[in-house]
Amino acid sequence: MTITELKEGFRTWRLTRERVIHLAIGVAAILVYEFIARRLYRPYIYRHNINDFHLADTIGNTLGTVATIFTLIGLIGQGRSQHLFLIKVVTLSVALYELAHPLLGKPIDPWDLLATIITGGLCLVLYKWIHPSGEPGKA
Repeated sequence: MTITELKEGFRTWRLTRERVIHLAIGVAAILVYEFIARRLYRPYIYRHNINDFHLADTIGNTLGTVATIFTLIGLIGQGRSQHLFLIKVVTLSVALYELAHPLLGKPIDPWDLLATIITGGLCLVLYKWIHPSGEPGKA
C-alpha cells in the first residue's frame, strides 16, 4: 500500500456492507473489553483466584488485536489482498510492540505475545470465513 493508494482510497471511500461488518466486529471487541472483560470478568477471576488459563491476563491483547485488525480493515482496507496484508501487518506490529516493552520499562509478557499471534491467526480464519469466495461482497 503506497501513500498514493491510501489517498485514493480515502477519496473514493464508501460505507459498504463489508466495511460495516468489519467495523462492527472491531467496535464489538472494544465494547466487550471495556464493559465486560475489564470491569467484570478480570476482577472476578483475580478476586476468586480462578485458573482461566491466562485468559484474564491476555484478554486486553486478545480483544485489542481483534479491534485493531477489523477497525483498520473497515476504515482503510481496499480489497481482499490488502485486507489479508493488514491482518498480517497488524498482528506483527502488536507482537513487536510486546517485544518492545523493555524499552518502556515493562517486562515482556510471553502470554500476551502468544495471545497476539493466536488472535491474529483466528482473525485470519474469521475473515476467510466471512468472505469465503475470495473477494468481499461476492459470496
